[in-house]
Amino acid sequence: MVKNNFIKFVYSLIIFYSWSLSFMIMGMAQRNETVMVKVGGVIDLTGMVGKMGLSCINMSLSDFYLSHPHYNTRIQFSFRDSHGDVVTAAAQALELIQNEQVQAILGPVTTMEANFMIHLGDKAHLPIITFSATSPSLSMLKSPYFFQIAHNDLAQVNAITSMVQAFGWKQVVPIYVDNSFGEGLIPSLTISLQQAYIRVVPYCSAISPSTTDEVINHELYKLRTMPTRVFVVHMSPRLGSRLFAIAKSIGMMEQGYVWIVTDGIANLLNSLNSSVVESMEGVLGVRPYVPKTKELDHFKARWKRRFLLDNPTLGDVNLNVFGTWAYDAATALAMAVEKVGATSFGHSNASRNLLDLEEVGVARSGEKLREALSNTRFRGLSGDFNVVGGALQASTLEIVNVIGEGGRRVGFWTPQKGIARNMDTKGALPIIYSTSKSNLGTIIWPGDTYSVPKGWEIPTSGRKLRIGVPVKTGDSYTEFVKITHDTTTNSTVVTGFCIDVFKAVLEALPFALPYEFIPFEKPDGEMAGTYNELISQVYYGNFDVVVGDTTIIANRSNYVDFTMPYTESGVTMVVPVKDNRKKNAWAFMKPLTWDLWVTSACSFIFIGFVVWVLEHRMNRSFRGPPSHQIGTSLWFSFSIMVFSHREKVVSNLARFVVTVWVFVVLILVQSYTASLSSLLTVEQLRPTITDVHQLLQNRMNVGYLQGSFVYGILKGLGFPDDQLKTYKSPEECNELFIKGSANGGIDAAFDEAPYVTRNHCSKYTTVEPRFKTGGFGYVFPKGSPLVADISRAILNVTQGDELKTIENAWFKKGICLESSTEISSMPSLGLESFWGLFLVAGIASLLALLIFAVTFLYQHRHIWLHYDPSTSIWRRIGILVRIFDQRDLECHTFKKSETSSPIHNIGAVETTPSTHCPPSPCSQSESNFAFPGDLSPDYEMNVV
Repeated sequence: MVKNNFIKFVYSLIIFYSWSLSFMIMGMAQRNETVMVKVGGVIDLTGMVGKMGLSCINMSLSDFYLSHPHYNTRIQFSFRDSHGDVVTAAAQALELIQNEQVQAILGPVTTMEANFMIHLGDKAHLPIITFSATSPSLSMLKSPYFFQIAHNDLAQVNAITSMVQAFGWKQVVPIYVDNSFGEGLIPSLTISLQQAYIRVVPYCSAISPSTTDEVINHELYKLRTMPTRVFVVHMSPRLGSRLFAIAKSIGMMEQGYVWIVTDGIANLLNSLNSSVVESMEGVLGVRPYVPKTKELDHFKARWKRRFLLDNPTLGDVNLNVFGTWAYDAATALAMAVEKVGATSFGHSNASRNLLDLEEVGVARSGEKLREALSNTRFRGLSGDFNVVGGALQASTLEIVNVIGEGGRRVGFWTPQKGIARNMDTKGALPIIYSTSKSNLGTIIWPGDTYSVPKGWEIPTSGRKLRIGVPVKTGDSYTEFVKITHDTTTNSTVVTGFCIDVFKAVLEALPFALPYEFIPFEKPDGEMAGTYNELISQVYYGNFDVVVGDTTIIANRSNYVDFTMPYTESGVTMVVPVKDNRKKNAWAFMKPLTWDLWVTSACSFIFIGFVVWVLEHRMNRSFRGPPSHQIGTSLWFSFSIMVFSHREKVVSNLARFVVTVWVFVVLILVQSYTASLSSLLTVEQLRPTITDVHQLLQNRMNVGYLQGSFVYGILKGLGFPDDQLKTYKSPEECNELFIKGSANGGIDAAFDEAPYVTRNHCSKYTTVEPRFKTGGFGYVFPKGSPLVADISRAILNVTQGDELKTIENAWFKKGICLESSTEISSMPSLGLESFWGLFLVAGIASLLALLIFAVTFLYQHRHIWLHYDPSTSIWRRIGILVRIFDQRDLECHTFKKSETSSPIHNIGAVETTPSTHCPPSPCSQSESNFAFPGDLSPDYEMNVV
């Protein structure tokens, strides 16, 4: 205790000697002929900002000249109280200019006060300096003499957008004061949010600063009936205090609501009444960040003592950013005055009549003072003082959460980094702009909850969602939507595939969604317009949702939002099919292409030749006259297809070749059979029209569902109106097909995939072209927050078995017994599919021929090695050919004949009944032929 008293005593002595020294220095300076420069101040002393600003300005000038006693200029500050009135503020400013001949004016507290004073400054060529008017509308005046020593409200626009992005909210309702201060921020805020794909609802709540509590209460009740629960409040603390007190009383500060306040309120949170702060618990706010320094802490302590002495009736008040800006503004003005010099100040003659605005005095030093103020740079209480374009440059904003007695910081926002947990910029990592909520501290939301609000709720007014449904007349696709009017109960029952899917989707939502179906119909029960007109009712606000067979297309999405599709998509052409089986006698040739037919035929001949080569020397079945041998070879080759040949092969090489060829023939026959069956089936469903250009060239009529968007597609393809026919049901479409274009009917119809798949008979089929669409989807207003939740629920329904169950319930019984079949062209089988088989058969055959030739030449090598050299090569070849044409008596098939008959009776063996062949013409001479001079007597008997 003694130690604390001693410290206080020493501190008091230091302050006493400091003040004494300052008075001595000021006295010496006055004796050195210091120049007094008059500066005026128009400040609203009825509010906390004005009182705080006045005390900070006085302390700033006092501190400045105490630390700069050698300066030749001194600011003589004269202030006037505006009483918060714009007219009074303008009159006081005019009086300071004309009567006091001030060189600058400090302190228009509000935007409205500064607005008129800026024009006076331009006329009198003297700077107008504000430390609290932050509206962007002031900077738009482009006044060279206006200095906004405060952060422009535009600095917080991107910060608010980043906060909304961080939590994934898609809609925002601005609530602002209805004056130039409030209106200045809204356009920029709207643009920033829209660039981030965040919708600012068409209804913006503008509240007059002089409005009554009843009007505020009515306005908040109106907002309560809307689904959006994210509100951005931009207004003065006085009006904001009333707004939040009423919002709490009517239950709009409970769980699910989001409130974001701009710096107009957030800067003064520590100065608001405790009851007001209590009603704002859970509110988020953005405000300029003032770095904490020892100089600032020391000044706060000094300011608080002096402020309480000057305003003893006020309670515990804390310094805010407006006070630091006022302090820095006065310091900057004092530095600029010194730069201008002591001899430059003066004022031209001016009229003393305050009503004579034409004769306002002009400050001769105004241009120099303006330039000096623009170039002033220093480190102030609020941070780096840097004026660019007449405005203090914003750098860092802090995000606060209203809890307890004031705002608790939960993060920062900078133009470079976006949302950040702290201001630590150390490290080598690159700077990445962030909008992640993980960079924010723990936030307590309205209703004392830590759960992030989803940003929208079902309106609490009890009004159900008005769901518009299309009206189907007769049997016009009532499987999708069917409306039944019960006259006994005077009620309307809506059923159908689309309705059941919608109900299943609602059951998949994590919340209840009250609704009512409203048929889009005339008094006579007919549909009240086209599907486009039905969807436009959502755009105009007559319906909240449209549920039905509404197709997602591009031009509709410009006005409304669609959910995820729940059916297949596309528009296709439907045409009749015809049966051509009896009209084509050569259909059996179509399964194979001509090159495959020719290749197969050549292969049969080649295989027959190979088998003959390998068999005719040892197989009696392949002996006989040439015509008999040729016929037998070909017969053997072709009969393999049905495995009905009676000729047996005896050589292993021939058996090898026949085995491979049987495998090839088996595949060819089976492929031919399958292709012919498929080709005959496809021929039954051949479309009558295969191309849309055929319809245009032959001026054939086409049909489309009445009221469908398909009309626009057909017009885009070039169809004139006289070729377009409408139908209302599949039955009517079928009747138009039966008539044909010649009798006023149609030859093709364009319909959507869900209708085609489920409702067209098997005597019709679909052909190209197919136009892409988005499928069936539900319609919501542009930017509706329900779209995302409904789309997620649709995915849950369509990916499970529930959708299949609904489809079976509505489409298990169609108009026809068979479903439609799309034409798929069945091409003939070509050589490219079988060349591998032919290659294998050919290699096997050539290999067998090669082995046979090598063996044959090796057995008769003495013809080449031991013959008389005078015998020509052609004679030797002739000998080999004659030998090749003879039977191989060494073969086991001739062993029995060889033992029972002499060699010279071979011809008799060939004519035995067992061969079933006529005698060979050359069989009688096979054993005794010879070339004179060519063969030895021994060899002549061994070549038989």
